[in-house]
Amino acid sequence: MITLTKEDGPADLDGVTHLSLGVSWDPTAGSSGGMLGKLRRKSGTDLDLIAVALQGQDPVRLAGLDSLDPMGNGSLVHSGDNQTGHGDGDDETVTVEFARIPPHITSIVFIAAAFKKGSSFQKARNISFKVYDATGGSSQQVADIWPSLLTQDNGCAVAKVVRVDGTWKLTVINTTGKIKQGDEHALMRFATSK
Repeated sequence: MITLTKEDGPADLDGVTHLSLGVSWDPTAGSSGGMLGKLRRKSGTDLDLIAVALQGQDPVRLAGLDSLDPMGNGSLVHSGDNQTGHGDGDDETVTVEFARIPPHITSIVFIAAAFKKGSSFQKARNISFKVYDATGGSSQQVADIWPSLLTQDNGCAVAKVVRVDGTWKLTVINTTGKIKQGDEHALMRFATSK
């Protein structure tokens, strides 16, 4: 297992036919104790993993939120919205089947966001991203990406897969920024800036 960083540069995905990226987090009560803290832990924290498919610099499809199969062919699939962060393993995942991605799609940007109003990175702990090689039908974790928790931002561009001469490469972005909550256009602008 390796931890990928921006400094590692692009990772060649030759031989990888299916790639999954998952996010997990633990809900926290923040500085609240007592009954209010227990209620916050019980209700959890809503982070969202979103994949934005780009044609050049133009966003054309979004997987996540309420769109689970935006291509309609199973090539870019979201696992569904976890609104609490409760449970073991990944809270949300996006799986890419490279051979079925339409040829005009040049890249896919993976973003984690506190997208819904009232949600916040500061209300989540132990945020981590896991990269899986899902080739052959079983998922094997091959890497971790750990973002900095010292941020007041509500969005993190985690990674990007880019089509290069018929093959795909994975680059860690791990850059945070502010996204207007509830605004899908702001989310897509954030993706295209990466």
